[in-house]
Amino acid sequence: MRSPPKTVALGILLAIAAWAHLALQFALHDTESVAHSPNEWAQARAVVLFFVTTDCPLSNGYAPEMNRIEQAYAPRGVLFYAVQGDTTIPDEEVRRHAREFGYRFPALLDPHQILAHHTGATVTPEAVVLSAEGAVLYLGRIDNRVEDFGKTRIEATEFDLRDTLDAILAGRPVPHPRTRALGCAITNGR
Repeated sequence: MRSPPKTVALGILLAIAAWAHLALQFALHDTESVAHSPNEWAQARAVVLFFVTTDCPLSNGYAPEMNRIEQAYAPRGVLFYAVQGDTTIPDEEVRRHAREFGYRFPALLDPHQILAHHTGATVTPEAVVLSAEGAVLYLGRIDNRVEDFGKTRIEATEFDLRDTLDAILAGRPVPHPRTRALGCAITNGR
């Protein structure tokens, strides 16, 4: 069997690249009605998405740590966003929640779950680290404070998200690109 001509193979590769680029074309509004798109990521060293929801105790319990991580890494060129994981929560409730929990970063309303589908996120809280081009570099837990449902540590002993960001910023491979996140399921309610 002959392989296809190089021009056909190149055409297929270009079509795949164009499709992947189109898959990342979106504009989502945050709780302050500001539109955000992947164009913001162009100069970022990494992009962190925290999948959250208003009524998940595990997600809500991580809000202070999410803010601390943002405070530590944003000055180093990392962008942060919260992404509302439950499509059934009214936007006004998400706005109230973002204010109440004092997110230091935009909380995105994603009614069609574009980012959950793109990244593979399935629970809240779950962290995703993307490259400036939108490639998933890490998907999983923030740290190991939650061992299992109903079983938590007083303090984390493994800092998966921080270790990932440190590796990326140092130009090293991500130590564990996938970890198991525990939390409330992201479901499509609309």
